[in-house]
Amino acid sequence: MHGNVIVGQSGGPTAVINSSLVGVYKTAKDRGAKKVYGMLHGIKGLLDRQYVDLSEHIKSDLDIDLLKRTPSSFLGSCRFKLPEIRDGKEVYDKIFDILTELEIEAFFYIGGNDSMDTIKKLSDYAILISSDIKFMGVPKTIDNDLACTDHTPGFGSAAKYIAAATKEIIRDGLVYDYPVITILEIMGRNAGWLTAATALSKGEDCEGVDMIFLPEVPFDIDNFMAKVKELCQGKKSIVIAVSEGIKLADGRYVFELTEHVEFVDAFGHKQLQGSAKFLSDKIGNELGVKSRAIELSTLQRCASHMTSRVDITEAFQVGGAAVKAAFEGDTGKVVVLDRVSEDPYICTTDTQDVHKIANVEKKVPLEWITEDNTFVSDELIHYIRPLIQAELSPVMVDGLPRHLRLDLDAK
Repeated sequence: MHGNVIVGQSGGPTAVINSSLVGVYKTAKDRGAKKVYGMLHGIKGLLDRQYVDLSEHIKSDLDIDLLKRTPSSFLGSCRFKLPEIRDGKEVYDKIFDILTELEIEAFFYIGGNDSMDTIKKLSDYAILISSDIKFMGVPKTIDNDLACTDHTPGFGSAAKYIAAATKEIIRDGLVYDYPVITILEIMGRNAGWLTAATALSKGEDCEGVDMIFLPEVPFDIDNFMAKVKELCQGKKSIVIAVSEGIKLADGRYVFELTEHVEFVDAFGHKQLQGSAKFLSDKIGNELGVKSRAIELSTLQRCASHMTSRVDITEAFQVGGAAVKAAFEGDTGKVVVLDRVSEDPYICTTDTQDVHKIANVEKKVPLEWITEDNTFVSDELIHYIRPLIQAELSPVMVDGLPRHLRLDLDAK
C-alpha cells in the first residue's frame, strides 16, 4: 500500500489513546504510506472536512515521545452516531467522496463500542459500493467493555490510577479517632471493571476497600445501610467503592433518586453522576456518621502521570497491528489482545470481525463477584494486576509534565 491513510479518535479519551495514534502514524509511514491524515473530532469532523496532515504536527522523535505521554485525544473526539445505511445514503456518499478526494486507502478509528459501530457501518457500505478502502478498528476504552479481547488499552492506566488514589484516600481517613466513611464513585455505566480495580489497593501497607458495588448485580439500599452500620462498630476509615451505573432491582439508577439534570448523548446514554453523593448523604442523615463522597470523574481517564507501561506499550502495538492488517488486505476488523501467558504475563495481537464487537458490552463475569454482591474475587484481582505494571515517566519541564498539543480551534 503506497497511498494515503486517515485516522480518527472517538468517544471518551484515555491516558494512552495517543500512543495508539502514534502506533498508526509511525507504522503507516514506515510501511510506505504517502500521507497520514488525522480527522479532527472524529467522523463528525470528517463530514465537515476537518482534517490535518499529521506530518506537519509530528515532526521529530521527541514529538512522538511526547504524544505517547499526552492524555486525552490529540485529534479531538466526538460522540456521533452514523445513521443506518438504509436511512443515510447521502451521509455515506459524502464520507466516501471525501475519502476518495484524499486518495485514502485505509481508514483507522480509535475508540470503544460506539466507534466500532462506525467501523462496522463504513466497512459494510464499502462492500455495498465495491470500494477498495480498508476499514480497521483500534480498541480504546477505560471501561474495558469491548467483546472478543482480553482487555482494552486505556483500562490498565485507569485501573492503576484508581487503585493508587484509593490507597491514598484510605490513609487519609485513618487520621481521625472516629469513623469516617468515604464513598468513591468510579466510572462504569454497565460494566464494573474500573470499580473492581479498587480491590488492588489491599496490600501489606493497606487494608483495602471495605465494599465494592458493581452495576452487573442489583443494588440493595437496605442491605447497604445495614452493612455500613455494622462496619461503623469496629472501624475508623471506611471506604466503599461504587460504580456510577449501579441500579436498583427495579432498573432505576441510584443517581436517579436525587435531583439531577438529565443529559442524553447521541447514542442514548444518560450522563451518570451523583450515586456516591446520594449514599453519603443518606449515611449522614440516617446514621449520624461523618460521610463524604468523592467522584474521581475525568481524572480516571486523563491521569497520564500514572500511566502503566504495559498499557501504553499495548496501546502502541494495537495501532501498529491495525495498520499491518489493513496493508495486508484486512477490512471490517478490530485488533484485539490475546493473553497467552499469565506468568510471565504475555499478550499478543489478533483481529476479530467488527460485527462480533460493535454494540456488544463485555461485563464482569458474575462468578467474579462475591455471593453477597459486596466485593470481587481473587480471580478478578489477578486478571487486572498485570495490566498496571511498570511506569513511563512524563517528560518534565519546569516541574510539570510536558504534552504535545494540537490547536483544534485554529483548524
